[in-house]
Amino acid sequence: MALPEHFLEELRARTPLPSLIGRRTKLTRAGRQWKGCCPFHNEKSPSFYVYDDHFHCFGCGAHGDAFAFVMRSEGGGFMDAVERLAAEAGLEVPKPTPQAREREQRAKGIGGVLAAAAEAYRKRLFRPEGAEALAYLRRRGLTDETIARFGLGWSGAGRGALAAELKADGVEVRQLLEAGLMQERDHGPVDLFFNRVMFPIRDRKGRVISFGGRILGDGQPKYVNGPETAVFSKRRNLYNLDLAREAVFRGQARLLVVEGYMDVIALDQAGFGGAVAPLGTALTAEQLQALWQVSPEPVLCFDGDAAGARAAARAAEVALPLLAPERSLRFATLTGGEDPDTLIRKGGPAAFEAVLAAAQPLHEALFGILVGGTIPAAPEARAALRNRLAAAAQTIPDKALAAEYRSALFERFFAAARGPRRIVPPKPVRPRPDPEAVRAERARMLLAILLRHPALLRDVEEPLMLLDLPVGAAERLRSALLAWLAAAERLDSGELIAHLAGTDPEATSWALKPGALPAEAMDGAQPAEALDAFWQIFGLLHGADGLEQDRQRAVEELTRTNDLAVQLRVIRLTEALAALRRGEPGASE
Repeated sequence: MALPEHFLEELRARTPLPSLIGRRTKLTRAGRQWKGCCPFHNEKSPSFYVYDDHFHCFGCGAHGDAFAFVMRSEGGGFMDAVERLAAEAGLEVPKPTPQAREREQRAKGIGGVLAAAAEAYRKRLFRPEGAEALAYLRRRGLTDETIARFGLGWSGAGRGALAAELKADGVEVRQLLEAGLMQERDHGPVDLFFNRVMFPIRDRKGRVISFGGRILGDGQPKYVNGPETAVFSKRRNLYNLDLAREAVFRGQARLLVVEGYMDVIALDQAGFGGAVAPLGTALTAEQLQALWQVSPEPVLCFDGDAAGARAAARAAEVALPLLAPERSLRFATLTGGEDPDTLIRKGGPAAFEAVLAAAQPLHEALFGILVGGTIPAAPEARAALRNRLAAAAQTIPDKALAAEYRSALFERFFAAARGPRRIVPPKPVRPRPDPEAVRAERARMLLAILLRHPALLRDVEEPLMLLDLPVGAAERLRSALLAWLAAAERLDSGELIAHLAGTDPEATSWALKPGALPAEAMDGAQPAEALDAFWQIFGLLHGADGLEQDRQRAVEELTRTNDLAVQLRVIRLTEALAALRRGEPGASE
């Protein structure tokens, strides 16, 4: 029997084609796609291309998705390929039972019912019966364009109105029950949504799979989401993922996770088109996986109250066992009882941009979550806290990343445990250093960070190439670094330093000479912190105008290529520019 489409879609989403195919043939980036020599016929010039959802060989004509690749490369049938990929993805293949076949047929019918209901709700909003709901949305600051973009509607205030309206289209009450639009009660089926503003919930392909409804007035519950159905799972879906995914892929937005429908819509209208929200549940592992399919570092935005702190702690707990070097999270916190909707209405987009600029990487937020207020004084309590920090890091499956987290958490613990530094008498004011000497020292710090963390070179290669460095050792070392990168099979710090010491010992010794180097340029520094330090020093060397030009070029490249590495570069350049303009410590002399 045919497997449920929602299962196959999730399995495809959990099986990135470049990773799967890269085990058989070496792939390299080629714009938005990957290319390599075809694994199915002998060729010397690459003609095999891998896209987001399929592969194609222009030499032999091989074509297909993940299932087709496994079938062709390993033999066996479709179900063999499905079972092999499902085992790797941690999914259970649905059993081929008559009940499963019946559910799949119902699911196909449910889609049409939900689409018809969405259109009926939308039309009602602009009829006289929807006047109060339309006025409510406009009072919340929504334009007619935004209302149409999100397909907002009105459920109606009369019982049985939807069933009566859709009866003319051949929709039966039984189908409305299956679609989650009605529910069975002792006295018969009744509407689930009654006297509510309606928010269609769509899957990542833009198909309506359920609804949320907000009551007008003071009734409870304020929001109601549709129940689990053959096409809708609260754990696996996110509100607005289809529109946010497109905005992020086009380089127009960062991927943000907020708490509610109106937050998402207000952010979209204000220019933050990458916002999504869970559907009445805490963030789940399935939702995190869906987020990472769109962006390597989504920003979770929580309220600054106790509920927001609990939500942040829960999200961190769910995320840690899923972390990998190529995917993480950032945490942004709102204060003063604000949510994104109210904050934007009061302070405009700039107020929310400031919240995003202050977002913390996961390891920093995790320390605050685990420690709370202050480091305890009692030895027993301090030991217990250290054990909690170590245990949290240990839940990360990637051993190298777990070690980095443990190191970062302990470093912050010991720094906080030492308390404020002893106050010393002020030293005499020293003469202002020579600007060229300052510039040379910054260049040395930037290059030292790359020598200790050569894995960063892939992310910063182009900006580094275009950066105006002081003539002499800095320029020579930059050229040697880029030449080594082009030929290196693995990005290892020890191998890099040994290579450069043999080709230009003077420049290498200059970059790594003891004294005045930041912690991020030392052995054992965390890569994420090293990358942050790189962009901060890069901004100081480049200046605001140069940063803005680089950012615009990166945005244009992201629009062309949809490359996640380029997306991350846009984010880093934006952050570096914001830090420079805010005048953070060290941003100006």
